[in-house]
Amino acid sequence: MPLALRRDYTLALIAVAVLLVIYGVLAYFFLPLVWKRYEHQKALAGFAMVTRTGDGIPGDPINVGLVGSKEDVLCAMHAAGWFPADPTTLSSSLKIIGSVVLDRPYRDAPVSRLYYSGKRQDLAFEKPAGKSADQRHHVRLWQASDSGQEGRPVWLGAVTFDRGVGFSHRDAKITHHISPDVDAERDLLSDDLKDAKVVESTFEVEGIGPTINGHNGGGDSYYSDGDIRFSALTDGCGRRTETPTELDNPPLIEAKNRVWPVIAKAIRSLFGQRSDDGDE
Repeated sequence: MPLALRRDYTLALIAVAVLLVIYGVLAYFFLPLVWKRYEHQKALAGFAMVTRTGDGIPGDPINVGLVGSKEDVLCAMHAAGWFPADPTTLSSSLKIIGSVVLDRPYRDAPVSRLYYSGKRQDLAFEKPAGKSADQRHHVRLWQASDSGQEGRPVWLGAVTFDRGVGFSHRDAKITHHISPDVDAERDLLSDDLKDAKVVESTFEVEGIGPTINGHNGGGDSYYSDGDIRFSALTDGCGRRTETPTELDNPPLIEAKNRVWPVIAKAIRSLFGQRSDDGDE
C-alpha cells in the first residue's frame, strides 16, 4: 500500500475511533433512556428487525415501513416509479442473466427470497439504476400486521442497492452485492413516495439500532443509523396529498440523528478506501 494511502487510511481509522467514542456515550449512557421507542407503532415492540436467508443466516436489515392496504402499496409504488419484481422462475432467471451479460434492460427482474418471521417476502419492487439488472434499487416487503395504530395494515421492508453481480462471500454462489449505505436507499424510497404525493405522514421507529459493520446473507457489509422510516400512504388508489405530516422523535433521538451523519461520513470514507484497495 503506498505511504500516502496508508496515512490517509490511518487518519480515517482515527476519525472513526473518535466518532465511535461519541456514539458510545450517546448509545450506552443517554439513548437507552428513550431507545425503545414505538410510540407511533406500539405493536412492533419486540419484533425482530433483521431478515433471514433460507439457511437462517441474518440477511438485510428492516429499514422501511409502510402503512396501507395492499392496493394502496401497489398504487403508491407504481406512482413512485418502482416496478413489481417478476417471480423467480427458470425463465426469469435466464432473462436476468441475459440482462446482465448483454447489458440490456430488465426493469422487472426477480429478486432472491428472504424471510421475515419465517415467511418469504409478500411483495418486491425495484427501480432500475442503469441499462441492465446489474445495478438496481430494490425493496422486499412483508405485511407485519393487519391493523396498526391507524387501523390499517402495517408493512415492514428491507431496501438496498444492488451495486453489481459477483460471488457470495459466504458460499461462493452468484449473487448481487449491495451498497453498504442502506440508509441512503431507505431515504430514496421515502423521498420517491413523497415526491409522488402518496404519503399522508412520515415517522420513525426503532429498527436494528446504530450499526457500524453489519453483514447480510451474502457477507456484504452495511452500516445504518438503525431506524425504520415509515410512510403512511394515502388511503385509496389515486388520492394525492401535497405536504405529508412529519411526526416528531424524542429529543435524544433527534440528537443521535444529528450526530450520525458525521459518523456515516467517516464510515463512507473508510469503505471508499477499502474499495480502492480492492478489499471489498
